Amino acid sequence: MHIQTHPLLSPSLGTERHLSSFHYGPKGGPKVYIQASLHADELPGMLVAWALRRKLAALEAAGRLSGEIVIVPVANPVGLNQHVLGQLLGRFETQSGQNFNRNFHDLAALIEPDIEAQLSSDSEHNRQVIRTALGAALAAQTPESELASLRLALQRLSFDADIVLDLHCDWDAAMHLYTHPDLWPAVEPLARYLDARASLLALNSVGNPFDEIHSFCWSELRQRYGTRFPVPDGSISVTVELRSQRDVSYEFAEHDAQAIIEYLTQREIISGIPAALPNLAFAATPLAGVELLSAPCSGVLVFRAPLGVWLEAGEAIADIVDPLTNQVVTLSTRVAGVMYARHIARLATTGMEVARIAGARAFRTGSLLSP
Repeated sequence: MHIQTHPLLSPSLGTERHLSSFHYGPKGGPKVYIQASLHADELPGMLVAWALRRKLAALEAAGRLSGEIVIVPVANPVGLNQHVLGQLLGRFETQSGQNFNRNFHDLAALIEPDIEAQLSSDSEHNRQVIRTALGAALAAQTPESELASLRLALQRLSFDADIVLDLHCDWDAAMHLYTHPDLWPAVEPLARYLDARASLLALNSVGNPFDEIHSFCWSELRQRYGTRFPVPDGSISVTVELRSQRDVSYEFAEHDAQAIIEYLTQREIISGIPAALPNLAFAATPLAGVELLSAPCSGVLVFRAPLGVWLEAGEAIADIVDPLTNQVVTLSTRVAGVMYARHIARLATTGMEVARIAGARAFRTGSLLSP
């Protein structure tokens, strides 16, 4: 294992932050990139990364790694320093108001149309041409802020990875994940090992989040050149939502780290026999099929259904209780599916998003993720 340090642009006199990346296994084979807590207040991923590092060190010592596995346990030192009245605010940069997990470089746009003359009828040749062009394009970028330098450093570490896992969590949620529809057959074993209760598929949810800029690059190039030049799926990229912000425990971290180890063994990046695949809890569904339940009024929010179980259309999800008027408003789902995430607050304000249900039929368009 070796450690690399990646300085970020200094935002102010006398201050400087950096990223640390930990590299296991030999270069030249397949590459895996795993980062944690890009939203800095989503801490379960940091503990999973810690558990993964211990496991990878042992596997490396045993000679069982066939490729390089890069771990970035703290992907957002900028957000980790944003405290207001004792509360860690790690989702948005307070300087710009931007979501840390949006506005990454559109990789396909960086290299089109310069690569067309270099493509051929050989898919593997095209993979290398595209990766070389991506590396050169990212190396040529000059960031103008600390946030931009953070995003660029993460992309430079990950652009050539065969597998990219971005470890997040939600406010209050069951285990779930996001990935590209074309990648689902390759990602399904990971969903099984993790016991994901929802697997949400989207080609382009809008906003250039970290996992999508890897997968969308290849599908975009394939759409543009695929009839003339074969373009492979160059990156299996997944956002893994490790349950809730409060779900920080050794037990969860051990389970989740071992699930990732089993997946990488199944992908033959770690030598050995992977554990038998568990059953998939629920079928994958389109992100555009997610029903967003909002509060029509204010009051005390009382959930009536648990996370991570199947709900039929019309089933009660929660009540909003007004202790001044004695009014009780019941929220019910309009679609059948799994309630995979819900708000952590228990005071509903009018218009607040209360819960998300993973339905099977796509009906939403435009930006599919939270701001």
